[in-house]
Amino acid sequence: MYICSNCQKTYNKWQGQCENCGLWNTIVEVENPGIQIRGAKGRTKKESHSQISIKPIKLTELKDKQTQKNFQLITNIHEFDNALGGRLISGQVILLSGSPGIGKSTLCSQITESFSKQKKNVLYIAGEESPSQIQERIKRLKLKHENVYYYPETNILEIERYVASNADKIDVIFADSIQTLYDPSLNSSAGSVSQISESTNRLVNLAKGFGITTFIIGHVTKTGDIAGPKILEHMVDTVLYFEGEKRFEFRILRVEKNRFGPTDEVGIFKMENNGLAEVRDTKELFDPNKEESSGSVYAMVLEGTRPVVVEVQALATRSYFPNPRRTTSGFDLSRLYILLAIIEKRLKINTGELDIYVNITGGIKVSDPALDLAVIKAVVSSIKDQVVPKTSIYFGEVGLTGEVRKVLFEDKRIKEAKRLGFNQIVCSKNLKSVVQIKS
Repeated sequence: MYICSNCQKTYNKWQGQCENCGLWNTIVEVENPGIQIRGAKGRTKKESHSQISIKPIKLTELKDKQTQKNFQLITNIHEFDNALGGRLISGQVILLSGSPGIGKSTLCSQITESFSKQKKNVLYIAGEESPSQIQERIKRLKLKHENVYYYPETNILEIERYVASNADKIDVIFADSIQTLYDPSLNSSAGSVSQISESTNRLVNLAKGFGITTFIIGHVTKTGDIAGPKILEHMVDTVLYFEGEKRFEFRILRVEKNRFGPTDEVGIFKMENNGLAEVRDTKELFDPNKEESSGSVYAMVLEGTRPVVVEVQALATRSYFPNPRRTTSGFDLSRLYILLAIIEKRLKINTGELDIYVNITGGIKVSDPALDLAVIKAVVSSIKDQVVPKTSIYFGEVGLTGEVRKVLFEDKRIKEAKRLGFNQIVCSKNLKSVVQIKS
């Protein structure tokens, strides 16, 4: 059979585009996918795992201790807890994804250490690393992990049997990573669409059935999506993206989905020799002592609901090619084309013969429209070779007619900019048109 890796629609022959979700090249061949053959009780004909006995209950009959237990699990890592709303609920399933080498296992090791200090019993399913490799990382991070039990097993049926027979001794489960787990009853290799779906489904059933908070670690593809079927994000309670560039020290934890808390908060970390350090003050994200130069502008953007200062760098040079180059790092390339058109039309500055490069320093990716004004100022500064004072900060969305529009939480950004020492704040309150920044 053939299954779409995005929406899991099945076909009896291969085709280029999925008729259900409309994506191209997502249909893959799967031999006898057992997850598609369901019986009356929702189990496949091949499934044979330990039964989880769950009885219907009334919410009014829940004891106070049971209700209170659901809100007492915290990691004591402020940036992580704040992003997830302050606490975790027993039985919650968290999908933590990120590119290889970004620091997912390091973050999980530090969360595990916090649970260990709280006398919580943690089962760490190590599918990618051997116990000796994990031990080396624990020593490097100077952690103890006294109440952590490492289980180097990838057979999801064996994991299920172990958890079912020791559920009263397990408070938290880490599955690192979901791409390594497999069900031997399915005729497909680990990491395939059917294996990832079935393994996740079984882990979710264990978490809900026994009230065990479960972390599932997953990788992302080169396009930035979670590796595996899209339905994976619907099966879990919380979806986290751990973003950043391996060449830079800063990491951002984004919440894409959260059934038990907000989705507009982020956690900011800095990779150091002894692990991930929390960044609570945004002063650490930029260097106030750097030398002034043309093409460099500070901007105030929002990461979640937190104002953060980023440095926008632009470089405009003469092009020796028929089609000038446009390159961005951390900024949307299509948005740059729009802003260059505004510069051409409203500021009467010719950019058609220039190669233009825009970079957000620190390896941070920014999608906040408030970055428009700073990008335009940086490009104009580079073209005219004019230095922008480092005590100035720019933010504001720019419309096609050249007007500077108000952005979300403008007063909050201004207050943060003043706290950080910026004495010239350029935004929609004191700048009505982008033409005013020409000089």
